[in-house]
Amino acid sequence: MENKNAMQPEKQAAIRILSKSEELYVLISLCTKMPFVMCDPETFDDEIFIYEKEEDIKREGKRFVDQKIPLQIAKVARKDFLNFYANVFTMGVNCVVLNGYMPDMFKLQLSEMVKKPGQKLPNGQIWVENPGLHLTALYFMQEVRRQKLSELTDELKEMQEEILADYEKGTYVAAVHENNGIPLLKQKNGDVFQPVFTDILEFGKFNKDNQLKAVIVTAAKIPEILAEDAKGVVINPFGVNLQLPITKRPGKKGPEREQEKE
Repeated sequence: MENKNAMQPEKQAAIRILSKSEELYVLISLCTKMPFVMCDPETFDDEIFIYEKEEDIKREGKRFVDQKIPLQIAKVARKDFLNFYANVFTMGVNCVVLNGYMPDMFKLQLSEMVKKPGQKLPNGQIWVENPGLHLTALYFMQEVRRQKLSELTDELKEMQEEILADYEKGTYVAAVHENNGIPLLKQKNGDVFQPVFTDILEFGKFNKDNQLKAVIVTAAKIPEILAEDAKGVVINPFGVNLQLPITKRPGKKGPEREQEKE
């Protein structure tokens, strides 16, 4: 009979590395500015890749670069581990691959090493997350931007439909100024989009100067708070940066601020 605890020492060692190391290295997709996500074809786990040593991630990550997958390497310091793993949860990822494709590779469920972020936040804030939408958007943009397609494949069209369906069911974090002004992002072609965020962590990336307030809003209410000249919303502009065309409905209007974006 197979000993169910046979892998326990290896699992404990992997958890120790992922939680106690002074620093770790992560593969980042240049298409999304987020950890590169891959679906295991056998287990269907949604995985990210983490390495102990910089020389190892450079060597093993080359296999993806050779497949024309644009990547870069990010170093995560121990003090940032908690925030990093919390962000991975909100991405909808469930599996961490430690030292992928190496002899000591180990795959670990995220829930086995850290607790999912709680629902209680300071100042009465509500915990918001949209892992299904976030994950599908990551896969979608990784492929669309990598292939630079003029027309979507059938598979990507299915992903797009899934994204829209998930979006319509979601609750999001919107940003407003203290005077109720609305931040906007201006594209190179002159179009402006209003940023919304799948979770409070993505909002935090945008609000580094703490000049904005977080407002919780459902997808159904977003057209009512949309700025007059906005072409739609951009989801997680400092991450997946996914634009969705949304039509304005009558609602409260405030002063607007445009923020340039490449």
